[in-house]
Amino acid sequence: MKGRAPAFWWREGGLGALLAPAAALTGWLTARRVARTGWRAPVPVLCCGNVTVGGAGKTTLALDLGARLLARGVGVHFLTRGYGGRGRGVHRVAPGDTAAMVGDEALLLAQCAPTWRGADRAAGARAAIAAGATALVMDDGLQNPGLVKTMALLTIDGRGGFGNARLLPAGPLREQVGSAARRCAAAVLIGEDARGAAALLPPALPVLRAWLRPDAAARTLAGRRVFAFAGIASPEKFFTTLREAGAELAACRGFSDHHPFSAREQSALLAEAARLGACPVTTPKDACRLAPEVRALVHVAGVELVWADAARIEALLDDALAMR
Repeated sequence: MKGRAPAFWWREGGLGALLAPAAALTGWLTARRVARTGWRAPVPVLCCGNVTVGGAGKTTLALDLGARLLARGVGVHFLTRGYGGRGRGVHRVAPGDTAAMVGDEALLLAQCAPTWRGADRAAGARAAIAAGATALVMDDGLQNPGLVKTMALLTIDGRGGFGNARLLPAGPLREQVGSAARRCAAAVLIGEDARGAAALLPPALPVLRAWLRPDAAARTLAGRRVFAFAGIASPEKFFTTLREAGAELAACRGFSDHHPFSAREQSALLAEAARLGACPVTTPKDACRLAPEVRALVHVAGVELVWADAARIEALLDDALAMR
């Protein structure tokens, strides 16, 4: 989602109630779409999806699963739509690709394992399998019926939960929570459940708990004065991560998700950091959208996923791989 989510998505009544008829149409259209039959790949397909628009931690989860599969010796490839990229068709992310071409998330995934960008997930899967993939991890795509999922995980941001629990445009939901949950093997709740999201899930759905913690690069900022900027779904989450890492935030600047930083904006951000006598810091995703010469001057700090019980996600991977 490019812009900021409207405030009424996070509270009951008001404009959300007035938009209920439009939300009903969203529900009907989504239910009709997800009921279609997709292509069944000859390898396991794991989907990190969500039910809300905006960031829930899908890419972070996909990277975690990819790393776990690689540690098992599995030939994992990623599939992503490549949001924000202007390219068409199926494309294997390659050195020299930019965020404008393939999207920032595709560039992040490609740092872990081969990554295929394309709206047609089945076509991407065929290309990946032809290139040697023995397992596929989808970053998003729970509502895309083109490729049958061996296992889907419902990713939930504990801070935002399901908002006002209304469908677009009355709220942040792409489809009803129960409908999405029925197609998932488990939910992954990231962070504290600040809005009671777990209570809205079917009682039989396993809920795995995980938290985000500052990564090694973020932890090196302890005690340092920084100027932080981010164009992600929730910039405040990044700023909180830096505070948790012990950084001293001289100032913060938030942009909309996938914001394309202009040359003028990039120069202004570096100038602001210099004025404040602070180290400019941004997220790995934002760094993908900076010019190389600017990126070299900016500290990139991210997060790691920490599981309450890592054995549970490993067991789910066992099950998915056994279905090949």
